[in-house]
Amino acid sequence: MFFPIVGIAVGVVIGFLCPVTLPVWASSYVAVAILACADTVLGGFVAIIGRKFNREIFISGFFINAILAVAIVWLGEQLNIELVIAAIVVFGSRIFQNFAYIRRFLLNKNEKEDNI
Repeated sequence: MFFPIVGIAVGVVIGFLCPVTLPVWASSYVAVAILACADTVLGGFVAIIGRKFNREIFISGFFINAILAVAIVWLGEQLNIELVIAAIVVFGSRIFQNFAYIRRFLLNKNEKEDNI
């Protein structure tokens, strides 16, 4: 659990030291890709909690989810349909579900330790 936290901290520091300016046309693609990656990371934490984590599934899901999310947004733009909203709703709800699962685990973990 220590290495993911260190990785996130290093990523944030690098992000602040090396800001990147994206063109306007790429903003929806990047936003949905970030949501897809965040969903995968939180799903990885849930898998760790449930003792079902598989590195290959996590890594492939990380990249495939991001690519699929970008492809859905691109297809929506080609069809002149706002599929970006659908992707945001789906990934946003999955992120909240994963946070809720992690929160319940942490609260129940402390509760069980107090009862022992």
